Amino acid sequence: MSSNPFDAVLFDFSGTLFRLQEDESWMEGITDDRGEAFDVHRQAEVMRRLTAPTGQPVEMDAEEHHAWINRDRDPRWHRDAYLTVLRRSGVADPEQAQALYAKAIDPMCWTVYPDAVAVIEALAGDEIGIGVLSNIAFDLRPAFAALGIDDLVSVFALSYEIGAVKPEPRIFRYALDALGVAPERTLMIGDSEKADGAARDLGCAFQLVEPLPTEERIDGLWQALLAAGLTPSEPGAGKSN
Repeated sequence: MSSNPFDAVLFDFSGTLFRLQEDESWMEGITDDRGEAFDVHRQAEVMRRLTAPTGQPVEMDAEEHHAWINRDRDPRWHRDAYLTVLRRSGVADPEQAQALYAKAIDPMCWTVYPDAVAVIEALAGDEIGIGVLSNIAFDLRPAFAALGIDDLVSVFALSYEIGAVKPEPRIFRYALDALGVAPERTLMIGDSEKADGAARDLGCAFQLVEPLPTEERIDGLWQALLAAGLTPSEPGAGKSN
């Protein structure tokens, strides 16, 4: 019998396994209502608003707020909510906003964290169940398929498919039931204390990672596993390059 304290690990997606990081081409031609290009600081703020896991990034009326709080339950609300965010962030041209939004929901535009593939492969090699549990309104599976690790993930618990969002218990229960594991034998890793940390209410363990740029967080997932007492068999696990 394995000496590992967990039978399964659940991972958040955005800011945990992958991060939405624009390249310079994303903002080429993007202008505000005065026709001025966005400087680097405004570009960074737009990206922050597109990826923040909690909170409301801009002022909204009642209808816009409804779409925002329900954005991860329905792709239509998700689209409306983020087009509002882009418009209120100064992206005045609807076509430019649509183009930016299209990149944000394209899983192939997301950047994987340096240790994500090795961590998933190591856990799978130790026969530890793996789930990806995300508040999201688009299919992220192609990002895993492109890396050749989609078959190592036993369950993708995506809010828009399930109809529940973190921190609601139902989305966690869905993943646990699909994996066939007990909460006390499950570790959740994510970048939001509020959303991902709610796994503790069901009895899961939780480790927080910082949603830093991928080049600044080389071994954050390894460190989270080790902090939880889970030691995969990958040689050099937890060691920085």
